[in-house]
Amino acid sequence: MNHLHDVKVRAFVVLAATTSAVLQLAGCSTGAGSPTQVSTDQAEALYRERCASCHDGGVPRAVSAAGLRSLSAERIRVSLTTGVMSEQGRGLSAAQLDALSRHLGSAVAAQVGQATTARCTDAAPWPSDALVRPHWNGWGADVTQRRAQTAVMAQLSAADVPRLKLKWAYGVSDAIAMAAQPAIVGGRIFIGGAKVVSLDATTGCTRWDFTPDAPVRSAMTLGRAASGAWSVYFGDLRGNVYAVDASTGGLRWRTSLDKHPVARVTGAPTLYEGRLYVPMSSIEEASSINPKYQCCTFRGSVSALDAVTGKLLWKRHTIASEPTVQRTDGEIQRLGPSGAGIWSSPTIDAAKRRLYVTTSNSYSDPPSENANAILALDLDTGALVWSKQMTANDAYTMACNQTPPGKDNCPASGGPDVDFGSSAMLLTLANGRRVLVAGQKSSVVHAVDPDRDGALLWQTRLGRGGSLGGVQWGTAFDGILVYAALSDVRIVGARADTPGAQPALGMHLRFDPNAGGGLYALDVETGKIVWQTPHPGCKDKPGCSPAQSAAVTVIPGIVFSGGLDGHLRGYDARDGRIVWDIDTATEYAATVNGVPARGGSLDGPGAVVVGGTLYVGSGYAAFGGMPGNALLAFSVDGR
Repeated sequence: MNHLHDVKVRAFVVLAATTSAVLQLAGCSTGAGSPTQVSTDQAEALYRERCASCHDGGVPRAVSAAGLRSLSAERIRVSLTTGVMSEQGRGLSAAQLDALSRHLGSAVAAQVGQATTARCTDAAPWPSDALVRPHWNGWGADVTQRRAQTAVMAQLSAADVPRLKLKWAYGVSDAIAMAAQPAIVGGRIFIGGAKVVSLDATTGCTRWDFTPDAPVRSAMTLGRAASGAWSVYFGDLRGNVYAVDASTGGLRWRTSLDKHPVARVTGAPTLYEGRLYVPMSSIEEASSINPKYQCCTFRGSVSALDAVTGKLLWKRHTIASEPTVQRTDGEIQRLGPSGAGIWSSPTIDAAKRRLYVTTSNSYSDPPSENANAILALDLDTGALVWSKQMTANDAYTMACNQTPPGKDNCPASGGPDVDFGSSAMLLTLANGRRVLVAGQKSSVVHAVDPDRDGALLWQTRLGRGGSLGGVQWGTAFDGILVYAALSDVRIVGARADTPGAQPALGMHLRFDPNAGGGLYALDVETGKIVWQTPHPGCKDKPGCSPAQSAAVTVIPGIVFSGGLDGHLRGYDARDGRIVWDIDTATEYAATVNGVPARGGSLDGPGAVVVGGTLYVGSGYAAFGGMPGNALLAFSVDGR
């Protein structure tokens, strides 16, 4: 069963960010022709042909058909026509699209999606001191991506953390995943999804909402122009980048950065000196499951835009050469090199005027030397300064997990699929020495010297690593220690009547409740493990995995880490002792906006602490994670 462990977990692959189905994973046919009227039986037949092989258990950890019922038919149709499932929707008539969307979606979800949310009644102007007030801006709280909140900004002491209780819950309409991390600036929350919304950080009332061309899973970045106008910057799942008015939600500009059909922005744009630096990733690994798909042509990139106008200043691909035909199978061409997408938020080095990005694996042969690497680019031109590859010859697509003919799109190495999902952290030590640290899905945390062209300083292995494992989404640094969470999910065979077992590939599988998980503190000078705290265990919870995938967040004295079990835990930064543990995977009937909410797995984004309140999104319906649509606010005694 070990080969099943290598199923791609890019938690940001397909469903994690779109709240729609992973229909693209099925590699289904896209036959044309249809009647003008489509019966319920015919809609079920379409589902069986195009979807059931994944959503009835054919792809381990794909969301179930029951999970799709939480989405509206309208939401599913958008995904089939202009979203990540557009390849599967191609060739279907309007009647077929409507019938399949209604068959999969829920009328209740549609009604909820149209519910009137609680609008703020005051007309509070945008505060002129927005970045003086407590805030968390972008992915890592600053351009060095350290995911550390200061005492002044957090206003939450280590002694107060055990008293954190739910203050309010917000239900996100028509969603089954909370894949976008919120930003809190100027007393307002900004968070993406099918809509981008701005909420009052104290009460959770809605100030405005904005509908992008495609769902948004990147974190928000805010900035002020010379004119004094504040904008919110983000990217969507079709390769577009936006600037909207922070006060009103009005569109300032929209720029398309990549026309590849499965290109997407998952990492938060990084704003520095009037320029917006935007990473680009893709889900072409999933497209490869269809043996007729000509894999692969996407190349990762980072672009610099003028923050005021959205004008493209430069674009740098992680793979310099365009893909060419490597071999031909009948009428199908196999192309390469490809891949090396950038899933995470770029890091700024003001002293060296450099931009650091981490890259994913290659998708096809020949493997790129810039895949699974830390790259240093010139901040002004985008020119490659240096590249440090951590795992060579790692070319992988999801076709590698299929029996022939799916393997036609599997490159020679077939993995191990241990790319980077974490941003690199630029750290300055007490002695003035600088270190660049990044965690990898191999489970290795790397430290390199940014002042000596990425010379290796130390490497520390935390676990087994792999497609489902290692360090997934982000490390943190509090000026003393580096903190990293481990996600070593393992899938094992099970009897059909085993609690938590899921049907897949003609058998039944379940998460191993004893594999993976834990939080680690490392000495920043040497990489030595100072302390480690194992996951407390799943006890008897069916289908539970102890994996800790979510990005780590640190405030003075406390480290926060979330897991697939839905628990968010606070750890004593000195010794790793758990001082606070809350199960977010529960129902929240009384929400501030009247939309019912439920929590689920914590994956991808980490907690954000601002002004005495901790904010976290709960729910991650990708690859077997527990779905959810809850944005939660915790404060001392719930006040």
